[in-house]
Amino acid sequence: MDSLASPGPPDVDDEDLREDPSLAQDMKTLASEVRAFAEAELAYQKARAAYAGSVAGAIAALGIVAAVLLFFAAMAAIFGTVIALASVLGAWGAMAAVSLALLAFAALCALLALMRFRRMKAVLGQGDGNDTRG
Repeated sequence: MDSLASPGPPDVDDEDLREDPSLAQDMKTLASEVRAFAEAELAYQKARAAYAGSVAGAIAALGIVAAVLLFFAAMAAIFGTVIALASVLGAWGAMAAVSLALLAFAALCALLALMRFRRMKAVLGQGDGNDTRG
């Protein structure tokens, strides 16, 4: 019951004080641990960056190869469509039909891009917000 009545600090003699590290020693220990942690974190981030750098080249190369192959596949499909339509429309007619279809698709994509650009501009506050065309 005495321990509940006196909530003050516990009794500490001089020998206990000599065994406990001082505040300065605690701060030195903390600083060295923080330094070690920072060095470990820096080494970890350097390793991550080195790995990302080494893999980025392969990713870029594969992306370029995929884009080139996609382009050739599209050209083959277009050329095949011209050949298939040549028996129906003639060579010049097939070429004109395919070219006009591609131009129409390109114009549609450009129009959609313009509409989205105008909408984005209005949302971001650079337009007047009353633009009903997009």
